[in-house]
Amino acid sequence: MPSTSPRKTKSPSGATKAERRRAQAAERAAEARRAAQRARRLRWGGAALAVSVAAAGGIYLAARDGRGGDTSGPAAGLSRVGGDLHTVAVVGNRLFVGGHEAVAVSANGGRTWQDVPSLRGADAMGWASTPGTVLVGGHPGLYRSTDGGATFSKVTGAGAVGDVHAIGGTGKTAYIGSPESGVLASADGGKTWKTVNAEAGRSFMGTIMVDPKNPQRLIAPDMSSRLQTSTDGGRTWKSLGGPTGAMAAAWNPEDISQIVAVGMDGAQLSSDGGKTWKQADLPNGTSAVSYDATGSTLYAAALDGQNARTYRSTDGGTTWKTTA
Repeated sequence: MPSTSPRKTKSPSGATKAERRRAQAAERAAEARRAAQRARRLRWGGAALAVSVAAAGGIYLAARDGRGGDTSGPAAGLSRVGGDLHTVAVVGNRLFVGGHEAVAVSANGGRTWQDVPSLRGADAMGWASTPGTVLVGGHPGLYRSTDGGATFSKVTGAGAVGDVHAIGGTGKTAYIGSPESGVLASADGGKTWKTVNAEAGRSFMGTIMVDPKNPQRLIAPDMSSRLQTSTDGGRTWKSLGGPTGAMAAAWNPEDISQIVAVGMDGAQLSSDGGKTWKQADLPNGTSAVSYDATGSTLYAAALDGQNARTYRSTDGGTTWKTTA
């Protein structure tokens, strides 16, 4: 009796639809990896920058001068972490800086540093701090701390992930963007993860903003396009606009309709949740932005000539003053 099973249809080129979809997905993943690599090595005039804003409103800048040396400032003397400085994060009263080979921690504002043994070789790419949990996105892997960052353990087993280039969370809800696995979500503070969209998120970078009042609402910078937004916990995404080649974004914690984003073609501001955008007059060379915890101050990290600097604005970005 002839088989009644459905036959795969082929295009004139001989490829089935499934084969074409797999090829397209592979190409998107390859482009996401290339974009992520460019972002990880992003330099303004030869300097690699990373910034983080402390809960009290301070900002720390880590920079390397492109010749293997450290610039002056709170992050000076961090050559022990190896290679470029990828991340800076403030957890409680401690400052963390991560690079290719290690993560260093300072408990005195950056005057002295100690190695974090449990993050040696993590190649930290991003941080997310929620009550009781600190998550570090590595290259590869994800690391989790439940003691305020004193010790970390790599997530293994069913919850293990590969490269993590974007991360964010609120409460026990967290999300990551991986160039290998797409968008993953956790409901237990990063102990376990499930894939919510295997295609999106492969070129997300930095911070995934998660609405503290509605953890299903997300905004993420996408290096391959513009800002992306989701209202269903990362299952579906649509463009929110903003600058092309988006690599950093922040919203006002007191009014999340106010968004600032930085991309390859400059910075833009939105006061209506991303419905409309206008060019922002941020300092030349801005590569990272963040609000303080109160939403009253906007910070920017930029390269002024050969000098890495941080700026502060208290009028929504109209005027700026150098902070460091």
